[in-house]
Amino acid sequence: MRRETVRAGGAEMAVFRPDGATRRGGPLLVWAHGWGQTHAALLPLAESMRAAAPSVLVDFPGFGESPLPPTPWGTADYADAIAEWLAPLEPARHVWIAHSFGCRVGLQLAARHPQTVAGLFLVAAAGLPPQRSLAARARLGAHRWAFRLMRSLTREGPARDRLRERFGSADYRQAGALRPILVKTVGEDLSESARAVRCPVALVYGDQDRETPPEIGERLKNLIPQSQLYLLRGFDHWTVLTEGRHQLLQRLGEFVERLS
Repeated sequence: MRRETVRAGGAEMAVFRPDGATRRGGPLLVWAHGWGQTHAALLPLAESMRAAAPSVLVDFPGFGESPLPPTPWGTADYADAIAEWLAPLEPARHVWIAHSFGCRVGLQLAARHPQTVAGLFLVAAAGLPPQRSLAARARLGAHRWAFRLMRSLTREGPARDRLRERFGSADYRQAGALRPILVKTVGEDLSESARAVRCPVALVYGDQDRETPPEIGERLKNLIPQSQLYLLRGFDHWTVLTEGRHQLLQRLGEFVERLS
């Protein structure tokens, strides 16, 4: 594994290239991890694709071996930095392969910099607000109201920090220095970005995913002109990358072959 440090968008990123012979003439596979993860989450998949095409994996700024960006970035900022980094890379045709949060960046990348990517392979893609029942919306509203009320009665300091820990999601509690970025990105609605995507897109979900339910994929498919949706039976948000690896690789291999 070769590690490089690149600078783009005013931030530093650690990128990784698996060693070994690869097929010549194909596109470059660019692997982008999910929230709270690093390139290591996708490395076994990238190594399995070594014979099909060259790969490069990224640790987004603020994750893994990459320091925080200079300001709290949204996904558009991440996409702009990635586009700056990818522009001079060979081969010139790039396939963006991403999980969860990395899919948000991929949608922005394809919409804002269409010349940068030849295709998107998105696993457990986020980016659209979840659909909730009336009862679920009521519970969420009550939860938010209770948090705001208690926050208004609590001074800034350890007590308010404990309040955030109590009411925040698991990602929020664990975000640490990335918390401003999480708050900025988690509420983004990328519907307009999805409509602007013109490259081929594969949308892959585990049918047991509760983090990014397959219904998000259904709606993304309706927004993205050249998209296909695949459901992998028996896998959730995380096991789709591990236990579902062989099915995922089959779909990915077919997708890359079509683009080649």
